[in-house]
Amino acid sequence: MDRDQLVEHLTFARELGVTGSSRDPRWRERRIKAAPPAAVADSTPEAEAAESAMAAGALAPAAGEPMVLRRSAAEGLEMLRTEIGPACTRCKLHTLGRSQVVFGIGNPNAQLMFVGEAPGADEDEQGVPFVGRAGQLLTKIIEAIELKRDDVYIANVIKCRPPQNRNPEPDEVEQCEPFLFQQIDAIKPRVIVALGKFGAQTLLRTQEPISRLRGRVFEYRGSKLVPTFHPAYLLRNPPAKRDVWEDMKLVRQLLAGE
Repeated sequence: MDRDQLVEHLTFARELGVTGSSRDPRWRERRIKAAPPAAVADSTPEAEAAESAMAAGALAPAAGEPMVLRRSAAEGLEMLRTEIGPACTRCKLHTLGRSQVVFGIGNPNAQLMFVGEAPGADEDEQGVPFVGRAGQLLTKIIEAIELKRDDVYIANVIKCRPPQNRNPEPDEVEQCEPFLFQQIDAIKPRVIVALGKFGAQTLLRTQEPISRLRGRVFEYRGSKLVPTFHPAYLLRNPPAKRDVWEDMKLVRQLLAGE
């Protein structure tokens, strides 16, 4: 990081209200369970078949039970991406000017996931969520809690840009939201940050304003969900950055298991 970048980073942190950083590594730890010791190999065809099945992610069933496949988060996400396809036609947005599906990006094993509303013009062009001005601000927010974009996963409630960036309509959400659920279930993040009014209200099935939802923690699909203001809102209302910093401190505590 050069001097100008460092100055910009520190200036943004001051705007958020950051007064220091934590040196406690607990909240950044990733608990990796040790793999069970491998069984002694057998040279029979049956043993080789069983070994191949285990390598493919198969979980050996009990007597009389069907075999269940276990896939990694990365494999699950890639299968979902393939299922959606690069030019989804499940809702009317494919007829309303969108360029491509914006699936999601980041670490499949992320402990922290951000969920926004829908792609904007920059995202629609590049096929990546949160790459415009709001996305650049989100990157700074992530860095303020000493993480990188590559450490987290970023997605939206719907995968295609609505015309003129209008709010997604109920039928569009109905078609696309199940894919978001599958992303969450594949990644299994410890914490989900819902960005903005629409994202938070849609996930929580509520009409409460974001000003009342933020700062609270909700149980959601096995994760902790923290609503906060959308980065685009912060661009219009810079004083709200301090509220977002309070929310991100809460996120950091949750990641540490506190």
